[in-house]
Amino acid sequence: MQLRNSSSRYGWVSIFLHWSVALAVFGLFALGLWMIDLDYYSTWRKDAPELHKSIGLVLFAVMLLRVLWRFVSPPPPTLESYSRMTRLGARFGHSFLYLGLFAVMIAGYLISTADGVGIPVFGLFEVPALVSGLPDQADTAGLIHFWLAWALVIFSGLHALAALKHHFIDRDATLTRMLGRKA
Repeated sequence: MQLRNSSSRYGWVSIFLHWSVALAVFGLFALGLWMIDLDYYSTWRKDAPELHKSIGLVLFAVMLLRVLWRFVSPPPPTLESYSRMTRLGARFGHSFLYLGLFAVMIAGYLISTADGVGIPVFGLFEVPALVSGLPDQADTAGLIHFWLAWALVIFSGLHALAALKHHFIDRDATLTRMLGRKA
């Protein structure tokens, strides 16, 4: 399989970034839902949020890399069989996923740095608190983070259903291209 994207399929870098982000998003969502119900006496009460923050910051770096990679190796063009509405829907959907992911991660950062303390990443280094002390910063960012995470997971599910619809009903190459196969 090729490293870079071609006119007919995605390369392995794009495929790896796509599926890594998908796995991280659903994993972070599940971890987030689980950790908000931890009580004071849970052994994971401190470790789960630290893990969530570390993975989230690594995901932020991966998303920056993913955006850069789109410029280095542009994705294949949309299929000729797509209607105008399908093209617009795909453009809107991908834009929402990218912007929504960055927004949810920035909100998470604002929650974590509201008290002026940086965020340790797996104990290896610390991301400094550049923005802190805004009025109701943690609460406002927390609400945005929570609801946007739900929106992203629901929309990601719809994104997956659309890919399956293209594969099984339309019988086009939308999904096979993201699996590294020729269109």
